[in-house]
Amino acid sequence: MNKRADRLQPAADQARQRSEDAVLRLAEQQQRLARAERQLAELRGYRQEYANAAGVGGLTASALINRQQFVERIDRAIAQQTLEIERQHRLLEQARAQWRDAHAREAALDNVIDRYREQERKAEERHEQNQIDERMQHRRPVR
Repeated sequence: MNKRADRLQPAADQARQRSEDAVLRLAEQQQRLARAERQLAELRGYRQEYANAAGVGGLTASALINRQQFVERIDRAIAQQTLEIERQHRLLEQARAQWRDAHAREAALDNVIDRYREQERKAEERHEQNQIDERMQHRRPVR
């Protein structure tokens, strides 16, 4: 007869794999968020450079208009990147929640298996003690 702990072990292995997969997805999502934040910082840096250089003399009116249009395009890119960062934050929170759930399920199954193994160990000890007691009862007294 298979013991309860042994029957649950495949489920625990699967839960462990899901937890490991979830932690990998979490790490990947953290990297995507960091990358998006770096891109936003670069865009803000570009915008700062061009905005500060707008007052540089010697530019024609058309060059100034082109520079202003470029700064406006950077502003739109900054707005889009800010939205992307918000989206990446939401995805990160989802990945974190999925990992917490998977980790909790893994821990719960491990605890159940440990408890079953402990019960099985105690049952085996009781069985062995009963066998010893029974053998002692049937043994002839020594004179």
